[in-house]
Amino acid sequence: MANSIGLIIGIAIFIIILFVVITYNYLVQSRNKVKEAFSTMDVYLKKRYELIPNLVEVVKGYAEHESDTLQKATQMRANVQNGDLSHAIDGEMKIGDALKSLFVVAEAYPDLKANTNFLDLQERLSKMEEEIAFSRRYYNGSVRGYNNLCQMFPFNLVAGMFGYKVLPMYAVENETERKAVDVKL
Repeated sequence: MANSIGLIIGIAIFIIILFVVITYNYLVQSRNKVKEAFSTMDVYLKKRYELIPNLVEVVKGYAEHESDTLQKATQMRANVQNGDLSHAIDGEMKIGDALKSLFVVAEAYPDLKANTNFLDLQERLSKMEEEIAFSRRYYNGSVRGYNNLCQMFPFNLVAGMFGYKVLPMYAVENETERKAVDVKL
């Protein structure tokens, strides 16, 4: 009788340990997928950052008096640094806004819009934006899976024991970007 109770307790402990190990490994795998997704997005963002000074220089030649907008775009680029995920996401949103302002300035200069350097840079930036959008979706999907693990019972017990916390999604924070565009011809 004592032997069978000891065996049952041993099996129960083994099952609990096995569950914790499997869950922990799954959390590590999911967190690494999020890091990989952010790293992929970060590569595209860095490529975009490298295009910004070239674009600013081309626009500068046509729009000397628009230095405030140009300086803002360059400053936003310089302020975004690797490290804290929330800081990088916030900085990325600000850079997007600065680039929109830069293109608004460019609209005022017909010669600039016809400049081959500007058109090439604009096309490259447009393709880069598409890649960034795809990588954001991948990142958000990875974060969703990871966050589900951190919040769903019984995985949340293991996540809490080992300090796994919910990560931020990449979301639009500027309300004007959520509104429908009014196209007037």
